[in-house]
Amino acid sequence: MNQFYYDAVTKMEQMGVDDEYVQGWQCGFLQNPKREEQRLTEAYEAGYADGEGKTTDNFGNWVKS
Repeated sequence: MNQFYYDAVTKMEQMGVDDEYVQGWQCGFLQNPKREEQRLTEAYEAGYADGEGKTTDNFGNWVKS
């Protein structure tokens, strides 16, 4: 694992990002297969897409209130 991954996950946890988004981001970043269809959520899919793209730009959109 690289430092970028650890820093990103730590930042998401500190910001209080939605768990579904975090899990999706991690799976996308690691190129794991997506969850089965009935367990997909909007947050998970957004996280997966951002993880695949190795972007941290959208974390703030998924902070839990």
